[in-house]
Amino acid sequence: MPTSTLRVALNGVTGRMGYNQHLVRSILAIADQGGVVTADGDHVLLEPVLVGRNPEKLATVAARHGLDHWSTDLDSVLADPTVRVYFDAQATSARESAVRAAIAAGKHVYAEKPVASSAVEARGLAELADAAGVRHGVVHDKLYLPGLVKLRRLVTGGFFGRILSVRGEFGYWVFEGDWQTAQRPSWNYRAEDGGGIVTDMFCHWNYVLEDIAGAVRAVTAHAATHIPTRWDEGGQSYPATADDAAYGIFELEGGAVAQINSSWCVRVHRDELVEFQVDGTEGSAVAGLRDCRVQHRSHTPRPVWNPDLPPQEPFRHQWSPVPENAQLPNGFQAQWEQFIRDVVAGTDHVHDFHSGVRGIRLAEAGLLSSREGRRVELDDVAAAQR
Repeated sequence: MPTSTLRVALNGVTGRMGYNQHLVRSILAIADQGGVVTADGDHVLLEPVLVGRNPEKLATVAARHGLDHWSTDLDSVLADPTVRVYFDAQATSARESAVRAAIAAGKHVYAEKPVASSAVEARGLAELADAAGVRHGVVHDKLYLPGLVKLRRLVTGGFFGRILSVRGEFGYWVFEGDWQTAQRPSWNYRAEDGGGIVTDMFCHWNYVLEDIAGAVRAVTAHAATHIPTRWDEGGQSYPATADDAAYGIFELEGGAVAQINSSWCVRVHRDELVEFQVDGTEGSAVAGLRDCRVQHRSHTPRPVWNPDLPPQEPFRHQWSPVPENAQLPNGFQAQWEQFIRDVVAGTDHVHDFHSGVRGIRLAEAGLLSSREGRRVELDDVAAAQR
């Protein structure tokens, strides 16, 4: 079984997302399965080099998993010719300069989203990476989750006919941090530190909508800060200056309309933390992180509105599950494997920095729409940023 080793610098894996999803459930999980299998049948083993600012945290993580290489000196890691890939999961405000340095060092670059603090900065990184001839990618993990994989299969198979609409619900209650510890870091709720649910989630919704129903052409959004005061990791109160909920209407190429609610101030009454319902002329589907259920035109019941009687139909039971048809890994791991295959083969990664630019542009358009109380066309925003 031919094998090769690819050294990967991982910056920001002492944080929650970087550690859980990228180090443990992706890089180390890939090692446990014997590497990434390429199109030629070779196995590429990944050797992680941990990078960060806190030596104690890095040493603890390295010791926990038996890793030999870690450093607080990013420049020296980037200068090492044996390190071929750089990954960044730092706070957004620190990402652009580090990614720029990695590109200058000739590294292939994979990054969490948003890849930069603005679409202009992200476009600059994309152009630099193109000019340097390195592979570049942005995390689009939702597309690799089982529920969305099944939904994409339905789209490819023509199940929906003409897609009419998409409705999405995302979110859960994030505790304020005073009487129960918050599930998310405090910087998420400070605009000055790059926080905000629009900046965080509209980047996701852009690529999900592109993949399922069409590119976003215009947005009308309302962003809100429902919880004005929160408590940080040290138990100190602070003013929440970033939006913690967003309500968006997205007009898509081809005429479909999407409505997506995103909130860290909502209690969950649905099967999964995120769900998308797609309605088309021939059928509908509801997809979450793992499951997907469908109702075809031929099986659609005929409800009749009658508020004087209790519900007579078991609506949820009238939908059929979409089968797995394949064993699907963790979504983050699946995209990591695809990115490594692209690096080895020298092919462009489909979810590249240019895709990341479009995601940030949608977030910026959403914030502009909310701020000015109007519909914003994405082409106008793109033209203004050139």
